Amino acid sequence: MPESLAWMIGGDQGEGIDATGDVFGRVLSRLGYYIYGYRHFSSRIKGGHTNFTVRIARERILAPQDEVEVLVALTQETIDRNCALLRDGAPLLADSQLKPTLPEGCQAQLVEIPLTQVAREIGAPVVRNMVAVGASAALFGLPIDAFETYVREKFERKGAEVVAQNIAALGRGHAFIEEAGLVARFALPDAVPRERYLMTGNDSLSLGALAAGCRIMAAYPITPATDIMENLASLFPRFGGAVCQMEAAITLVIGANYAGARAMTATSGPGFSLMQEGIGLASMTEIPAVVIDTQRVGPSTGMPTKNEQSDLMAAVFGGHGEGQRIVIAPGTAVQAFDDGFEAFNLADRYQCPVIVLSDLALAQWLQSVEDLPLKGHLIDRGAIVDQAELDRLTGEFERYRVTEDGVSPRALPGMQKGQFLATGVEHAASGKVSETPQNRVAQMEKRSRKLEPLRARPGAIEARHLDGADIVIACFGSVIGAVDEAVDALRREGVRVGRVQVRQLWPMPDVPLAAALAGARAVLVVEQNATGEMRQLMRIASLEDGRYHSLLHFDGTLLSPQRVIEAVHELRVEEEV
Repeated sequence: MPESLAWMIGGDQGEGIDATGDVFGRVLSRLGYYIYGYRHFSSRIKGGHTNFTVRIARERILAPQDEVEVLVALTQETIDRNCALLRDGAPLLADSQLKPTLPEGCQAQLVEIPLTQVAREIGAPVVRNMVAVGASAALFGLPIDAFETYVREKFERKGAEVVAQNIAALGRGHAFIEEAGLVARFALPDAVPRERYLMTGNDSLSLGALAAGCRIMAAYPITPATDIMENLASLFPRFGGAVCQMEAAITLVIGANYAGARAMTATSGPGFSLMQEGIGLASMTEIPAVVIDTQRVGPSTGMPTKNEQSDLMAAVFGGHGEGQRIVIAPGTAVQAFDDGFEAFNLADRYQCPVIVLSDLALAQWLQSVEDLPLKGHLIDRGAIVDQAELDRLTGEFERYRVTEDGVSPRALPGMQKGQFLATGVEHAASGKVSETPQNRVAQMEKRSRKLEPLRARPGAIEARHLDGADIVIACFGSVIGAVDEAVDALRREGVRVGRVQVRQLWPMPDVPLAAALAGARAVLVVEQNATGEMRQLMRIASLEDGRYHSLLHFDGTLLSPQRVIEAVHELRVEEEV
């Protein structure tokens, strides 16, 4: 495993836990460390337990770890819930006002620190958490001036007094650990100071869409997709776009794309279910539409603040009838930028809905990003007929003309001699209603034919360490972080293991995927759902045989690298038997 340390702060929701974790992670990022920041929180605004973990390393990390080195507890419940995660003898900083106690069997070093009392002495009870940050900086041997600099920048607009109070809180917390003789209890290895992006998948998807020319965003707030709407509402005023909060978001997206704009929506499982009829309309009328589905635990309300990958079948087959759609799934923030951009090109090129299948972990957890691939992305609007060609027409423009590749050039409203009729009823080449058997077959085959090239699309899969691999792990979405870390650790043990990340889930890229898996003695399909949805799609694509096995993780927690390692070892034993 990478040399890494983890710090956790926990308390009641509404007590600034997230903001505190954000401060700690961003300062560590500036100091040159790679960060992965993740949370546990309840599905309510205030009250109930929450914690924020910051994992710190000198190498790139995109997954949680099973243990933490430092726990800051603002409530007794935090201690009771999380003490077992602490390494034996690790410090547990608890507010002395709690009169904290360790649960039976907990081997942590309880350090009572007067967080609330110090904050009151400073004259600002809200800086209690910053006292804890100062103490934590001392435990990790971190320079307090880096935190002071960040605090000045963050709170400058609130005035000199607020800045002074927060800096005082940092200093008091740091001094307490010095007096206790615990400075550098977990000294971090040196890193080269530099500023990386520290961002979420929702941030990257928003920027990718903006770069692609998206200027209309229609959505209804829903966890964990809401950040995309809020991001674009903040960005669009500078670039001439608009965000519309509405229930029937998919219909606005279809209308805007029909008119020639690039438009999108973002939702989660419950909202995605309500959009299925509209997605079918976009497929039948062959109008581009981009939909981001940020998966969470279902069915129904399920566990709306927990992670899962259980919307895959809904993304591929949801709705009625047989309509064409493309489903892609990024796993990292960098990939989210790429897919946020490319989704619009795919939608325009193939004139159909494109589902970007994200998940809560990718959407909301912080990760270090070296740089975003801003260059090399070209906007492709697909087959739009030009006005000169329309002017040469002697007859009627056939919007839905049957073509060899299945893509019919479209005209945009306002183009003279174009055809602007788009109906959800089956239609002939002219766009006018036709229910003849011959037309139905011709139009169905045309729409189906256009997605065939995607079965071999470059970039549909990404692979590592396939040469000589006995076992190949196949996965999609945010679990790629845990899988990659596990693969690296296993290879250091001498296990011949590789991995394939499926970036395009539909049409299933059976051509490159079959080639990637051909040499493996066993294939382990890793996914966060209970029924093995990606493995079922692989079976539909005639990929599965006796070599296939599943690791299914669906308890709402993040998949850890250690669990993947254990599954590979279990599989090796099973194969030997």
